[in-house]
Amino acid sequence: MTPAEPRLQAVNTELLPRGVSRKALSGLEDAWLPLLDPFPWGKAVADGLKLRGRILFGVGARLLGGDPAEAEAAGAFWSLVDGAQHCSDVASSDMLTREAKLSLGEVPGKLPRRVRPLTVLAALAAADLLYAGSGVARVTAAVGHRLFGTLPRS
Repeated sequence: MTPAEPRLQAVNTELLPRGVSRKALSGLEDAWLPLLDPFPWGKAVADGLKLRGRILFGVGARLLGGDPAEAEAAGAFWSLVDGAQHCSDVASSDMLTREAKLSLGEVPGKLPRRVRPLTVLAALAAADLLYAGSGVARVTAAVGHRLFGTLPRS
């Protein structure tokens, strides 16, 4: 039976035939749910954001022909930085920033070429985290990542 919702139709026609499981996608609910917690956020929200990033980058890696494990740590890092950047509560944003700095150490030193079109988002997030969103730093991070698979580290 085809779902009526257009996004679910797209999942059926585009993602499932490419090996993305319903179970992986259903984990996104668990990843987003902690964001409904009141401020200040704690570890549960950071863990939820990391899960969101691992799932999204894992799915993306699979669609790019890679192994989900190749991109999941980069996704967890990106998601923490994204959460910190879009959080309206200063204490929660600071906590997510601290978690992101720790998470950056879990991202492999060199990411495989096949997942770089996706993991460049983590390189941009690292530039934002370390260099306060400098345009030059973002371009340098993106080009360096594309060529060498690395992320800014300091």
